[in-house]
Parts: sequence; C-alpha cells; structure tokens
Amino acid sequence: MTSIDRHKTLGLSESDLRRMYYLMLAARALDERAWVLVRQGKIAFTVGGEGQEAAQVGAAMALKPGVDWVLPYYRDTAVVLALGMTLEEVFLAEFGKANDPNSGGRQMSKHWSRPELRIFSCSSPVATQLPHAVGCALAARLSGEEALAWVSFGDGAVSKGDFHEALNFAAIYRLPVIFFCENNQYAISTPFRLQSPVPRVADRAAAYGIPGITVDGNDVLAVYEAVRAAAGRARAGEGPSLIEAVTYRFAPHTSNDNDRLYRSEEEIAAWKSKDPIKRFGGYLAECGILSPEAGAELARQVHAEVAAAARRALLAPEPLPETAGRFVYAEPESGREH
Repeated sequence: MTSIDRHKTLGLSESDLRRMYYLMLAARALDERAWVLVRQGKIAFTVGGEGQEAAQVGAAMALKPGVDWVLPYYRDTAVVLALGMTLEEVFLAEFGKANDPNSGGRQMSKHWSRPELRIFSCSSPVATQLPHAVGCALAARLSGEEALAWVSFGDGAVSKGDFHEALNFAAIYRLPVIFFCENNQYAISTPFRLQSPVPRVADRAAAYGIPGITVDGNDVLAVYEAVRAAAGRARAGEGPSLIEAVTYRFAPHTSNDNDRLYRSEEEIAAWKSKDPIKRFGGYLAECGILSPEAGAELARQVHAEVAAAARRALLAPEPLPETAGRFVYAEPESGREH
C-alpha cells in the first residue's frame, strides 16, 4: 500500500473522495462570494473559513448526519454543507432573508441551526457551545441513543472557562463527545503563543485523563482518520476525545477586521502555500481519480453553482416588519383566548 492509496486503508471510495473535494471547493467558493457581497454592500457582515476546509470536511465525513449532535462554530461552512445544508440555504442566512432555515433572518450569518440535521443552534459568545455539546451527549446517553456529540471551536475558545467545565464534566462521566479545535493560530488578533503556556491544545487533554491528538488540519484524510477513531471510542462507551486540527485562516477574522495590523503578508503567503484544496487536488491527481483538467472544470462548475445560489437567495422575500417580535416574546397559541 503506497502513500497514494491512503484512502483505501480508511475505507473511503473514489466517490467519497470526489465528494470531499467538491465540498471543499464549494465552501471556499461560498465564503469568497460572501466577501464580494460585503464589498458590494449587499450583505452587512460575514465570517469565513477559507483555509480550514480540510479540517471541516474531514471531520464531518466521519459523523452520522441526522444521528449525531453537531455544534459547529461560525467558520464551519464546509461542515454544514457536508451534513446536508444547501448553498442557497447558507446564502439566505447571509442576506438575512425570511426563509433562512437557521433563524428566519434573525441571527447573524454563519450561526447555524437545523434541528432535522441535529445541527444545534450556536450563539456568538466564544466557547458557549462546548457545555451545550456535553449536555447533548448526556441526553443521548439517558435516552439510549447511539448518538455522539461533536463540537468545534477555535483556539481562542480554549482560554475560556467553558472549555474546562465541558471537558471536565465529559471526562468524569465518560460521555460520547468529540471536542474538535480548529487551531487557526489566532484568537481574532492574538496569536496562539500568547494565549497558551503549552504549545498544543491537545496537550491539555492529559489533565482530564482523555486522549488528545494533534493532527495536520490541512490534510483532509488525516483529519478524517482522527475523528473516525474518536467517534469509534465514543460509540463504544470509552468517553470523550480532544482533537486539535492545526490549520490557518487565510482571510481576516471577519469582514470588520483589518488583519494587516497583526500578521504579515509573508506569513499568510507561507500558509497559503499549504492550501488544503490544492493539496487534496494533488492527491486525487496522483491517484488517477481526478485529473488537474477535470479538477479545474469542477471548480468552474462549483463557482457557477455558488453564484446561482447567491442570486436566488438575493431575490428571496425579506422578513416582514410585523414579525420582528416573533420568537422573542411569548405569543398566544392559535385558537386560545388572549
């Protein structure tokens, strides 16, 4: 078995690999389109995950959509696409449209929520989703479900008390939780070396007596392998795992951020030379699964799909002003007296 046959040892088919590559391309194109829409004044704000697609797709492919509880953070465009959200649905949230399936246009973009896919609603404060994931895992155990909870977060979240409380509780009760840190090197503008006294997020797992693994977050197959192993442990009743996927965000923190104030062009270029999409495309070409020409054609098709989805979402109805208080204040049930 050679290095170009890695996917075979993981039980991944050529169809699986093509889907993974498509999802990475789609997430990148969607986030890039959102930045263009901000500059055009068509949306007010966006946050992207460019550069983190391998970590997200590799993790999501190891989960069971609609079975496992998934608590993604705001960069996880590729995660929600892999679980079943459509390009248009993501854009409906970007535009804040009435039929945005996440919140009906009431939340910031990239604040995911799809009950039928078991994508748990997240809030803006950093790390609050970690204790929520532990609660989902406990509920799954009490109800006798086979589900696990997977929760993602950036490296900045590990400085919060929520991180300690979540890992501590999950470890004590051996709950089926996968804590997945997408270490993109910055908590907004603070580099990881100034956030942590230990060099790896995964080093912290030892304090809770659980496995901790650091994986190359730009290698989609390595991430898939790590999350699949952690999922196997969780489903077997062996408790939680902490996985750190080392990666990098190519774009600013959000569309309101000026990243030139805290990182150099040389640093960004060095990480872009490790682009996970180009890397995986090279692997597919080596394996004879997708030639460079076919990969380029697929990228063109994906960009066309993304542009079409954005146009449809732009034309979708706006929320009605009279619904502004819905889901904020209690409303009488239909047919009951006031």
